[in-house]
Amino acid sequence: MLSELKLINMEDVEATEVEWLWYPYIPYGKITIIQGDPGEGKTTVVLHLAAMLSKGEALPCDETQREPINIIYQTAEDGLSDTIKPRLLDGGADCTQIKVIDEEEKSLTLLDERLEQAIVETGARMVILDPIQAYLGDGVNMNAANEIRDVMKRVGAMAQRHGCAIILVGHMNKGGGKSSYRGLGSIDFQAVARSVLVVGRMKDNPEMRVVAQCKSSLAPEGKSISFELNRETGFRFVGECDVSVDELLTGEVRANKTKLAEALLLEVLENGEVLQADIMQKARVKEISKRVMDEVKKKLGVKSRKRQGKWYWSLPENQPCNRAGVQPTAMLQTSLEEGADE
Repeated sequence: MLSELKLINMEDVEATEVEWLWYPYIPYGKITIIQGDPGEGKTTVVLHLAAMLSKGEALPCDETQREPINIIYQTAEDGLSDTIKPRLLDGGADCTQIKVIDEEEKSLTLLDERLEQAIVETGARMVILDPIQAYLGDGVNMNAANEIRDVMKRVGAMAQRHGCAIILVGHMNKGGGKSSYRGLGSIDFQAVARSVLVVGRMKDNPEMRVVAQCKSSLAPEGKSISFELNRETGFRFVGECDVSVDELLTGEVRANKTKLAEALLLEVLENGEVLQADIMQKARVKEISKRVMDEVKKKLGVKSRKRQGKWYWSLPENQPCNRAGVQPTAMLQTSLEEGADE
């Protein structure tokens, strides 16, 4: 029997704006995926976000004023009493705002009616399921596009009905290539999600981890955000950083930006002091961040002086062209050639 044809006239569709839990990383009413290799800190960072949201605190790099929200957190890998609760307490969470659906008698799935019932009963604005594959349910092949597309579409519709942010935490495969193909299972997980975040650690500083956005369908991609995971001092967000998703997945940040910044400063300051604003403009053209410029400025001992309300930079009097004895122009050209593929 043929289905009855129903047409929607776009003239009758009311335009609405996207509401954000954390702009531009996590939208309300949509699915967000947070993925990374085992042990990289994805569950830890998710729990610390939940702790902050349970108290209505400002999130990293976002000063939005917000009220505490109710959260549903489901995990199939960690114990509630010995792992999840201690991490929430470490983050200072208001645990009265965080609920867990009891799975002792029956395991939960993404399409389980209890999930929507819990959202309605608690008024939850965020639901976290960790990891994705544990909540697909029996008989669902995570590598089958048609099956995953249907499940994700129905979960997305539920998120939209209740204005709830659905967070799916996932592992990554060991393959190479583009970040969108590193998630476990069908590409349709990432296709239906409106935002995808990758969590990883830096190869040269294992205690420093990064959250990088590799997909953003509803807003420009956000800056990567670093956090520290230290055995002695614990967890803390550090702030924005210049690490791309590809750099994060390889575990290496291109040191060429630092070399390029050093060459740029030696070049523009070789004949005397220069207006700081002009220097930073040149840096932006070469996609060198202020943070990198400040680090190199300190390394070279560059001096700052304020005249008539404007800041000027200059090399110290005993600063040679560079330590290797190469003229700045040549050094800059070499750095540019080395970074030509960036």
